[in-house]
This record gives sequence, C-alpha cells and structure tokens, in this order.
Amino acid sequence: AYGAGGLRGMRMWSVNTWLIVICAIVFVIDGLTPLQTVEMGIEWAEGVNPAQLKGTDVVITEPAITLRGRGGQPIQGVRQVIQRTPGGPEVVGEQTVLFQHVLTKYLHFSTQRGFLRIEFWRFIGFQFLHANLMHLLFNMIGLYFFGPMVERYLGSKRYLAFYLLCGIFGALMYSLLNLGGVIAEAVGGSGVRVPGLLFNDAHTPLVGASAGVFGVLMAGAYLAPRAMVLVFFFLPMQLRTLAYALVGIALFTVVVAGRNAGGEAGHLGGAIAGFYFIRHPRHLHGFFDILGRVDPTSHHYRGKGAPARGRAVAKGAGARGAPSRAEVDRVLDKVHSQGLASLTDREKRILRQASERDG
Repeated sequence: AYGAGGLRGMRMWSVNTWLIVICAIVFVIDGLTPLQTVEMGIEWAEGVNPAQLKGTDVVITEPAITLRGRGGQPIQGVRQVIQRTPGGPEVVGEQTVLFQHVLTKYLHFSTQRGFLRIEFWRFIGFQFLHANLMHLLFNMIGLYFFGPMVERYLGSKRYLAFYLLCGIFGALMYSLLNLGGVIAEAVGGSGVRVPGLLFNDAHTPLVGASAGVFGVLMAGAYLAPRAMVLVFFFLPMQLRTLAYALVGIALFTVVVAGRNAGGEAGHLGGAIAGFYFIRHPRHLHGFFDILGRVDPTSHHYRGKGAPARGRAVAKGAGARGAPSRAEVDRVLDKVHSQGLASLTDREKRILRQASERDG
C-alpha cells in the first residue's frame, strides 16, 4: 500500500519537479560512469596542408594529460599528430582531447556533432547534463523558484514544450555564432575577430539547463515583472530587472569574447525563445505532435481521426462552461498589457481551466 501511494505521489509531481529530479539523477549516474576520450579538432602546424597527408605514414600519439581536476582525474590532454618521413618523425599538428563521463560524451551538444552531423538527440540531451555540482545547483535553484509560476500559466504539457524549446534555441544560437566564427576565419584568416561571433573549436561541448532556465526567467519577468526577488538571498530586486540584467551580462560577454562566451550565447538563445513563446503560447501546442500516436495529446487524436467518445467529451466540456478561445485570448491580452496581478478571480479561473485543458 505504501509503495502504491508513493507512485501516486510521484504521478502528482509537476513537470518542473520532474525536470529538477531528472537533472539531479543524470548528474549522479553520469559521475559514476568511467571517463572516455572525446576528440576535438586538429590544429595543424603552420604550412601544413592536411589534404596532402592522405596516404602518408601519419600516427597520432596517446594523449598527454595537460589538465587535471579534483582528485587527480584527467580533464584535458593533447595528442601529437606525427608524420614519419625519410628524415625522421615530424610533428605536423596537435589534437586536444577531453575526458568525459559516458552520458556527457554521448549527450553533450556541439556545433560539429549536434548541428553539422544532425545528431538531433543532443538538442535535448545536453539540457540535462551539468559540468559540476555548483553548475547543477544554480540552475536547479532557478527552476525551483521561477518554474512553478510559468508552469501554472502554461499548463504542464505546454510548459515542458516551452522549457525544451528554450534549450533548443540556446543550442541553435551557440551553433550559429560558432559557424559565423568559422566562416569569418576561413574568409579573413586566423587573426580575424568579429565581435559577437564564437571562435572556439566546433567540437567544444555545450552542457547545462541554463538556456531553459533563462527562458523560464524571461517568462517569469513577463508574468510578474514587479515581483521582488532576493539576489544572493540579501539584495532585493524586481524580477524584470534581474532578468534583463542577466541577459545584458550574457550579451556583453559574447560581444567581448569573455569567459564562457559559448555558454552565454546559449543563455541568449534561451532568453529570446522564452521572450517569444511566453507571449505566443499557442505556438507550443504542436511541439509533441511529431511523436504521433505515441502521444495521445497529439494532432493524430484530434479532428477526423479522434474517437467518438473523445469528441463527445470535448462537446460536453463546452456545455459545462469551459472557457472559449475568445475568452482565453482576452485574458492573455490583459496579462500582456497589465500583468498577471491585474486579473480578477474569474479571469484567473479561466486561465487555470485553459491551462488544464491545453496542458
């Protein structure tokens, strides 16, 4: 009986709670898996044309550790690319190697693996990985405080679509700025630097829930712009001010190529998506339709192909006073112009019923 009750309790968890739990579980499991190597791009020596090395005697050495973390675990190493010539071995390039746990290796996002190779699962997988415990804690604190408000507004299903889309847009922003850097170097040479573009290796990994969290933060700033939050638990600030200040910091870091510019590019992508989708939540409805009949709430179960009982229930719901689309749109327009706090009890009830119906 206890076990059944526990399972029922877990089914009652919100999507936001599940996101936090899954991120924590992935972090723990990943940390228990062995380290594996992940190859970055090769930096060729000056004057070396890699195309001319094909068919020659070239070997790549085992990585020499250049960076270790706590406990002496390897983080990064370097492999030498050596060409054997009649005059003796010659170093023609170097390849950086990262040491990653198994889940991070196969789920992290990078421009090369996620965008160019179209390993589409990485657009979702990287959102549940974290570099270290502090990275995890900061992101989960953001979800814990701001996620419930956004989920109540959107409903469970649309909130999940919202969160994942913000993460996907973070990956896309990261890749587009990275590809821009690659093109700029190809056209102008290795010394060219264009503010706002990313000139890191296209294999550089992107991990973390930060893009989704930034989207949630922007949504919170829209729904409750004047809500007071305590930054670092002692500095009072309006939620709207906090959100736009963090976006400003991210933009500045990307423009000046500061520390973790790639991660901040992901934050910008998530923030832009959050800004847009919280104002146009109707665009979230089709996110899971790609699953087809695996997902009973997809378009495959609506309209012509829907069971008769489903259509009767929908009709009955309208008869029992479910809010019309016009009513919901009117309430959403009021939230947009006056904020969530301006709603009457009846309008809040309309919004809650719409979220339950569409979520």
